[in-house]
Formats: sequence, C-alpha cells, structure tokens
Amino acid sequence: MTARSRTDRRTPQRGDQRRSALLVALDELLRDNDGRLEAVNIAEISRRAGLTRSAFYFYFENKAGAVGAALEDIYEEVFAVNDILVGSGEPAGRIERTIRGLVDFWDRHRHLYRAVLEARSASPAVRDIWESERQAFIPSIAAMIEDERRTGRAPAGGDASTLADVLLLLNERLLERLTLGAELDRESYIESVVTVWLRSIYGREPGPRPADTTIARNHHDPAAHP
Repeated sequence: MTARSRTDRRTPQRGDQRRSALLVALDELLRDNDGRLEAVNIAEISRRAGLTRSAFYFYFENKAGAVGAALEDIYEEVFAVNDILVGSGEPAGRIERTIRGLVDFWDRHRHLYRAVLEARSASPAVRDIWESERQAFIPSIAAMIEDERRTGRAPAGGDASTLADVLLLLNERLLERLTLGAELDRESYIESVVTVWLRSIYGREPGPRPADTTIARNHHDPAAHP
C-alpha cells in the first residue's frame, strides 16, 4: 500500500498504473494549456490516460483533487532544495542556492504550479496541502536560524518559527509573481528575495563566524602573544 493523498478518494495501491496514468495525462494536458486548469476537462484526462470518466472519479473527486495529488507527488523535490539551506557552508551561498533551486523547481513544474494556484481557491483539500507542506519546512529553517543566533553569527531576534514562516511566504509570493506576472526581471526578483532573507536573519550580509575572526586576529597580532 502507498500513503493516501488528502485528495484521493481511496488509498492507492502500490504501483497503481491507472492512477499514475491519470496524473501523467493531467500533467501533459496542463503543459499543453500553459497550466490553465479551466482549459482541461475530466473527459480529456480520462481519454488521454486510456481510461473512462468513472475511473477518474474512482480516484479523485474533481480536477482540483487530481492537481493536489500531483502536487504531493513532486514535493520531495522541494524538500531536496530545502536540504541545501540547512546544510553546511556560508549562509549567503546556501540561501542563494536554495532560492535559485526553488525557481528551478518552478521552471520544471510551472504548468502544475499555475494549476495549483487555481485549484487552491476552489478546493479546501488543496489549500490544506499547500499550508501543511509549508508548515513542514518551518522547523528545520527555524532550527537553522536559532543555531546561527546561538553561535553569534546572527543577532538575537523574534520567534524563529514565525520568521521562518514569513520567509517561506515570501518564497511563495515570488513563485506566484513569476507564474502570473508579465515580463518580470526574474534575476532582480531572485536577488531581492535573497537580500530579504539575509537581512531578516543576519541584519546584514553575514561574514565569518566570530570564533574564526578571533583566531585570525590572534594569529596576526603580536600583542595577542605575550
């Protein structure tokens, strides 16, 4: 058995080829229609999958539900991007790679992202997926912020979980603007979002850890070696 999506009408069986065929057909039709969910109908999805409408309704209540299931199926990619943020290395580089990785993810799935924006307004289940997936990222990002504060690299500040949530909302807004905005300067938006992350956490672009600075100063300052 595989885990049941919050938008599945029944728990899918492992390797359920009919469900997979429906989601592949949905993905193809969304690509063909620039992510406009209203331009895709259940009969087309079923026909392209080689199945009947009743087969579609066996798994999903409606198109929005199928979009929500497709979104859940690709979220592992987003978690992989998040691993960059909480990994090792200089924070400025980690944050920039994370934001760029998120935009790369959006590039690959722009058609689905646009459909999700539409489905979110119509489906409580899709809204629940959207919210809970963002919430899933908060603990690791908050832990990273608290660790940076503990080491003195970032200044003390407000609740780290709230800050993490706000920064994730900024990421969502970036992807929404890229999806719906016309002729945006993508690079400027990415650079601006990276700057907001850095200044929100560090107050400035962070330099070396204080301990590293002390070691360097003592190594070069004769007065530090009586």
